Amino acid sequence: MQRWIIHIDMDAFFAAVEQRDNPELRGRPVIIGGTGARGVVSTASYEARKFGVHSAMPSIEARRRCPQGIFLPPNHEKYSKVSQQILNIFTGFSPLVEPLSLDEAFLDVTGMEGIYPDPVDIAVRIKERIKTELGLTASAGVAPNKFLAKLASDMRKPDGLMVIKPGQVAQVLADVPVTKLWGVGKATARTLETLGLKTIGQVAKADPEMLARYCGQLGHTLHHLANGEDDRPVVPEWQPKSIGKETTFADNLYSLEELNTELWALVEKVGWRLRRQGLSGRTITVKVRFASFRTITRSRTVPVAVNMDQTIYRTAEEILANIALNEGVRLLGVTVSGLATSGGQISLFDQDDEKLMAVSRAVDNLKERFGEETVTRGRVLVSRQRH
Repeated sequence: MQRWIIHIDMDAFFAAVEQRDNPELRGRPVIIGGTGARGVVSTASYEARKFGVHSAMPSIEARRRCPQGIFLPPNHEKYSKVSQQILNIFTGFSPLVEPLSLDEAFLDVTGMEGIYPDPVDIAVRIKERIKTELGLTASAGVAPNKFLAKLASDMRKPDGLMVIKPGQVAQVLADVPVTKLWGVGKATARTLETLGLKTIGQVAKADPEMLARYCGQLGHTLHHLANGEDDRPVVPEWQPKSIGKETTFADNLYSLEELNTELWALVEKVGWRLRRQGLSGRTITVKVRFASFRTITRSRTVPVAVNMDQTIYRTAEEILANIALNEGVRLLGVTVSGLATSGGQISLFDQDDEKLMAVSRAVDNLKERFGEETVTRGRVLVSRQRH
């Protein structure tokens, strides 16, 4: 039986939701994130992209390229609700749905011929329902595997539909840049270029042993992908690999006391999101970016999975204390990874402190009812006032 995978990718999702909800923003360059002078762009509408604005761009550069841009802070709660509505549409077409993020997912529609004429018809219907019911557009890729489907969905954005059939793989991939191969970053791209390999078609024809010699085990993977081979299944039981939060400061911070206050603010958000999703994690990572843009990350793995703010903070605080602050800090982040489903509040240091856990549950209940910003620690208010 021929395997068919559909990849759906929402078009400029965050910006599109804001334009949908506010008619005055339609047709205008909307930029989500980067509201501060030292912020970073999260999503740019297609009107903004015409000026060269893209995600991960520093806001100061985005403002230079698009001075008429409308900068808005992200509303993750709203985007999450819309994402769930999109997911509900997906599950109406296949039980095998693997979300990758809020705005994209894989669907395995193999064997659905008895219900729909062909997999392309399913993709068309999904796009139509998203547009009719939610007022948004999505791009779709239909192909025999996940790699090809994701590649296809990006080829005709926005509001596009691209199909790659088994007999078309070599022709479609021939002139596609190697940077479109999963796992190829700047360093690997440079390595491949020194070998004279600039397109996926060239990688497909290269000696796999030679690729492995220069790229390690990744070389064999790249050769398989370049030939359109990818047997990874669509996994419906999806959960994030990590949950983190970072912030860029309007002014550089120099003292450990100030950074610890900001660390609390970040940990509160990470802990709340972990508990809300019923997750705990064993590895805590602190990220520091200095004024010179030098960036370092330090991690520590604890013996028991954690999700309580106090526990995460104690470990993160110890990590931060061992980082030499030789210059001002422009960005601070904290991430919890090594995630697993949690049965409740878990604490490495306070496992017997039922009172602490009861307080945490009460605070979580208030946040669930009235919003994440309803309850916070006094020291975190200092952080909010600073921002």
